[in-house]
Amino acid sequence: MRRWRWWLLVSLLVWMSAQAADQPAAAAGDKTIMAYGKADGAAPGWAIVTLLPGGWTGDCCHYAKAIGVNEVIYRGTWTGKPERVMVLNVWPRKLPTLAAEWRADRKHYLSLDPRAKVKAFAVDNSSMRCHGMLYQGSDHVDDAVVFCDPGKITGIRYSWSMTIAANDPQRQKLVALFRQVVKKSLYMTYQKTPGSAAGRGPH
Repeated sequence: MRRWRWWLLVSLLVWMSAQAADQPAAAAGDKTIMAYGKADGAAPGWAIVTLLPGGWTGDCCHYAKAIGVNEVIYRGTWTGKPERVMVLNVWPRKLPTLAAEWRADRKHYLSLDPRAKVKAFAVDNSSMRCHGMLYQGSDHVDDAVVFCDPGKITGIRYSWSMTIAANDPQRQKLVALFRQVVKKSLYMTYQKTPGSAAGRGPH
């Protein structure tokens, strides 16, 4: 990951302090990671910053790029398999509402697996609107997906997702870590200057 300017870190620390009152504190060993994209027309450059759980690896520019996503968070050795991997996808906002995004995703998922069940997946991010769903596949493999909207001016929407087996012995712990990553996700504008990466705080 690129090294951040000191003032970006200060901005992030201020935000995390403000979140402490209504969100669980980060566990010892947690770090922060950032995925970012360039400006596109009227939409500014964007950055999504979140906590990296202790012992996990975040990648935005190697494995993530190879599978066409913006960030992957995984533990241990990268295998290329989707199970137990947290995935960030960012895209230009085209549909009129956040509800339209998750409804389109639900329709697509059920078209592929008509016997699947869809349940609400409770998650909260105090800095933006998010909506979570848990797809319970007929193959006994589940997908937790959370769609978030950082605001019209940003020009983007994004989702975090994770695939996990229904009988995974670490399921409860993994889901809790996934929720933390979603809760702590922060949107920032991104502007690249020669020789550096820079970000500005939440909108």
